[in-house]
Parts: sequence; C-alpha cells; structure tokens
Amino acid sequence: MAQENTNKVQFEKNDDSVVVIIGSGAGGGTLANELAQQGIKVVLLEAGDWHTQTDFIADEWPSFTQLAWLDPRTTSGTWRVAKDFPTLPAWICKTVGGTTVHWAGASLRIQPHEFQIRTVYGDIPGANLLDWPITRADLDPFYDLAEKKMGVTRTNGIPGLPGNNNFKVLYNGATKLGYKEVSTGRMAINSEPRDGRTHCYQRGFCFQGCRTGAKWSTLYTEIPKALATGKCEVRAKAQVVRIEHDAQGKAAAVLYFDGEGNLQRQRARVVALAANSIESPRLLLLSASAMFPDGLANSSGQVGRNYMRHLTASVYATFPNRVEMFKGTTMAGIVGDEARLDPKRGFVGGYHMETISLGLPFYAAFLNPGAWGRAFANALDQYANTAGMWIVGEDMPRETNRVTLNDTTKDQFGLAVPNVHYDDHPNDVAMREHAFAQGTAVYQAAGAKDVYLVPPYPSTHNLGTCRMSDKPRDGVCNKFGQTHDVKNLFISDGSQFTTGAAENPTLTIVTLAIRQSRFIAEQMKQGAI
Repeated sequence: MAQENTNKVQFEKNDDSVVVIIGSGAGGGTLANELAQQGIKVVLLEAGDWHTQTDFIADEWPSFTQLAWLDPRTTSGTWRVAKDFPTLPAWICKTVGGTTVHWAGASLRIQPHEFQIRTVYGDIPGANLLDWPITRADLDPFYDLAEKKMGVTRTNGIPGLPGNNNFKVLYNGATKLGYKEVSTGRMAINSEPRDGRTHCYQRGFCFQGCRTGAKWSTLYTEIPKALATGKCEVRAKAQVVRIEHDAQGKAAAVLYFDGEGNLQRQRARVVALAANSIESPRLLLLSASAMFPDGLANSSGQVGRNYMRHLTASVYATFPNRVEMFKGTTMAGIVGDEARLDPKRGFVGGYHMETISLGLPFYAAFLNPGAWGRAFANALDQYANTAGMWIVGEDMPRETNRVTLNDTTKDQFGLAVPNVHYDDHPNDVAMREHAFAQGTAVYQAAGAKDVYLVPPYPSTHNLGTCRMSDKPRDGVCNKFGQTHDVKNLFISDGSQFTTGAAENPTLTIVTLAIRQSRFIAEQMKQGAI
C-alpha cells in the first residue's frame, strides 16, 4: 500500500524559484532536508512509489519486485554480470528513499590516500586515474555531521551492534589469521534507541527494507523532517525524462511523467541530479540539445565514463554446526586489514571483507548462476550451516567502462535505455583473486568444510559516471558537485565520485550532500545561481 501523501505544501509547476532534486536516496533525500532546513523551497521527484515500513516484505523475490528498479537495461563487456544478468547490471531501488531502503548500513570514511590515487598510485596503464579535487581534511567536518545524522555505531559514543553467528565465524577465522581490524563495524543502524527510532531487533532481512526503522533511510529520517518544514514537496511516481535549459544554457525545467502517464514540466532555479550512477548520466545524455549536442554538461565527453561498481565477489563456506547466517544484522561484521595501501600484494588499492547473508531463494540464484547437479544441490542442502562474506574493494576507473544510450532498446516511455559496459582491469582481477584466497583462509581457519567462491552480483555500489575534477576537461562537476558547464545544475549522488575507494559509499554520499547544501544555499543567497 502506498503511503498517504504527507506533503504540507504543493508548489506550482511554473514556480521557477524552487530547487528540483531528482532522486530521493542518500544524496537526494539528504540534500532535500538540508536545503529545506535552511528555508529553501524544494521539489523532490522520485520515480518510484511511496511505501511505509509496514509495506516491506520479508520474502526476497516479492520484495525485489516491490523495491527494485526493473526498467529495461542492457549490458556489454567481458564482466560476468553481462553473462549472468544481462538486463540487470545493477541492483538499485525505485521507491521513495531510493537505495537507502535496501542498503545494509555499513558506514566507512574514505581513507586520506584514496582521495589522491593518481598521485599515490602513479600512472597505471588502462586506468583513468585522477585525484579528487577535495581531500579527506576537507570532508572530515562533514563526515562528523553525517555520522551524527545517521547515528553511526562506534562514533560519538554510540555502541557497536552485537555480533550474530555469521560474525562470530568471521571473527574467529580472521583473528586466527592475525587480522586486527575485526568488529561489527560502523553501521548506520541503531544499537540503542535514538532520533525517535528504535534499536535493531536483529530480525535480518536488512536488504528488504527495515520494518522497525532502526536502519537509517531517507524514507523515514530526512524526508519526513524536510516535509515538516513546509518547504519541501515530494512527488512520487514521477519519472524524469529530460532536463531543459534556457537560451543562456542554465537549467530551467525538468520534464517528468507522473503516475498517470502524463508528461509534466516543473520549472526550477536549481536542478540537482541524484538518480544513481546509471540513471543520472542517462538523463544528461537524454537531455542533449543544439547547445549541448553530446548531452547536457558533457563538453568534456566524460558523462557516463569511468563507471565503477566496486570490486565485489563473495565467499561462502559450510561448517559442521549450524550458523544460520540469516539471523541478525546482515552486514554487522567487517575486516578492515586488507583495505590498507600495500602494492606488495600485487595490486594497488585495498578491500574489506564484510559479512553477508542471502535467503535461500537468492542464495540459489547467485551462488553459481546457471549451475545444476549434485554439487550445487549439496551446497543448498547445507544452507543452515553456511557462513558468508562479501568483498568490497577499489576497482579502477576506466574511460571505456561507461554508461551510454542504447537506441535500439526503448523503455516504457519510448526512450533509449542505458547500456552499461564494463571490463575488469587487471588490477581488479589480481585484487579479487587475493580476496578469494584470504576469504578462503579465514573460513578454513574457522573450521570450514567446503568453500564456495562466488562471482559478482548485480552492483549496488554504482559510482563515477559524472566525476568531480579540478579541470573541466577531466570530469563533469567541480568539488561541490556543480557541473562545469551548467552552473545551476548539480550532481548529488555517487556519480560524482572521482575514484571508488575501498569503502561502502553511502556515508560519503550523505557527507557530500550536506556540504553541497551549504554551497547551494550560499550561491543562491549571493545570486550566483
């Protein structure tokens, strides 16, 4: 059931004084609240429906159908996802709250050296490395604000979450190998009541939406607070298809289809694009015009390029006794030792090992796509005795890894769908093999019977397709997410990441949105935008 409309205000569609934000997830939902709290009028457009916590379904496939972005997409490249999931290269959400409804809650700061990998790593053939135009020191005050906003455990005196059996297996194996940075992690999930929300009840199903509200999501934190100001209006089931500009090249309006399929036009003073790193570049490309023939804000040719999805893979292992990995917080277990800078391992960058659990339906779908037979059935039979970890590491940005328009495949509105092309860089392959070996060693040290090495799933960490750069020729936006070409158009999601780093990205997306809100407000006050 869709949530009753709780908007206190409705803005006129010809009101050109509003900030229009496209997407309501970590970037867009946070930005909406931050601007509304400063008295700025905001229209928040979300392509998906508006659900309540009671709508969430503790059953993987029905939940996936309810929350996931299922519009058609295509893939190309040599990555395994193109073979296994050609129409589902990414697993993002189409719902109010965006992918913060689905995310696991891991909240890690990007390390200082990861903002400067062109300087630190040097020239790596086949990689399009670039230093961020900001440093960790620039972001630390805003990381502080984000951690307080989100209630990140192990910060600001907030205790860590308890460890479930999946974590205990990881901990035992990792510490036997000598790893030191092993804990239930920094998680934006309440370990004790705060912000008017309850503590985590350890029910599992974190990916299917948190029914108790213990996990931070813009659905029930930022967006209600923004609405309460009377300065924000949320329009659900509003799928944006084009950003218009005026004769001077300034963003002027946003075209979207409403829930009845009618085309609407909302005028804007400022437009912020936070539609995830596949839909955001797609919208810029769809917004090509005589003034911007290669796509809006794309004079550099970098829109859609440098697509990153994080180095991902999984390791599962079976044990003599029951583990029941599905019980408890899904990702409250992180080993951070391998996230260090250590090229002696045969690759640059690093990775984290994080607990993960899939229910039996998804486990069967993702363990070894297309597999059949006795060995596969034996793995499923041992599900209750299985532990799982997810590998999250820094993949290399490449110009050829990119989102483009596929003019031969159309969506429900007759528009070209995004094609996602990806090829692993040799550094990615070397890191994944190292992670497989170390993950196997962790579980064997804990007494594993069988170990299963699992290829990457459709990505939830989509990054880099509208990246920040100091020089306009190298990217799409500046250090505040302001596009180089269109001064009142901003990138407000993970698309603006210059490089991917080894950390789960949501905390940084929220941090950048808080910082960006201050910049937008000041620029509006000065009349610069």
